[in-house]
Amino acid sequence: MKPQPKHLSLYAENGETRPDESKAFTHYRWQSGHVAELDREYPTQLYAWHGDQIGFNHAGTHYGYVDKGPAKLIIPAFGFDYWLHEGMYFSVPFPCRIEKGRGIVILREGFFGYFHIGGPVEHKGRLRYIDGCTDSLILSPPRKGNPCLNLLYFPPGVDQTAHTHPSDRVGVVLSGRGKCVYDEDNKTVDLVPGMIFCIHTNGYHKFQTPYGEEMRVLAYHPETDFGPDDENHPMLNRTIIDGISAADPERAQYRTGQDVGT
Repeated sequence: MKPQPKHLSLYAENGETRPDESKAFTHYRWQSGHVAELDREYPTQLYAWHGDQIGFNHAGTHYGYVDKGPAKLIIPAFGFDYWLHEGMYFSVPFPCRIEKGRGIVILREGFFGYFHIGGPVEHKGRLRYIDGCTDSLILSPPRKGNPCLNLLYFPPGVDQTAHTHPSDRVGVVLSGRGKCVYDEDNKTVDLVPGMIFCIHTNGYHKFQTPYGEEMRVLAYHPETDFGPDDENHPMLNRTIIDGISAADPERAQYRTGQDVGT
């Protein structure tokens, strides 16, 4: 049996951490340092920083979001720094440090992703999602199955259909207000700007926006069933050999070489 990750709620009344009884939803207070160990099938660690410096020397890719800026991202291997403003995000597959401002870093252990800095995050999603919501894939998986980063947009008055996800989802509320209804007994928690949370693997939940406000959420997925692979990617698909795409089975003899997947 897969070992269960340790879920901690950092909103204990006495300020100390305590086990969270919910198997679906956990939310966390801003702090500097390690926050939680998440999905072990896709090994993921959640960190946050708030004003001071935090460093990473892990083998993996660091996905970050700046909730309050400016923040300074330092990559020793590059020999220079990047100033990031509120709403910007990054993916760094090298040792790095970040200081000033406030934000989160999600470490996907053992995965070598792209180096990327982007943002600020746009306002609404570009792709239709369930129940009138939208989504933008702001950091796509380099290969099918790899992690991704998303912007979720919830218009006012949404009452989502209850659902689950096959792996942990780490989120930050960017703007607006809403509710998460979770577990079979319909527990509720208000979602407010700056809240860090995790929807745990197969956790039964839905989001609502009952306060007359829209809501925006940044969401990290540790795995996908989407993305390019050796048999299906734009360069291959749009390479035409004698009128036929190089991705066609009739052109398989041209698709040679070693798999260079991440």
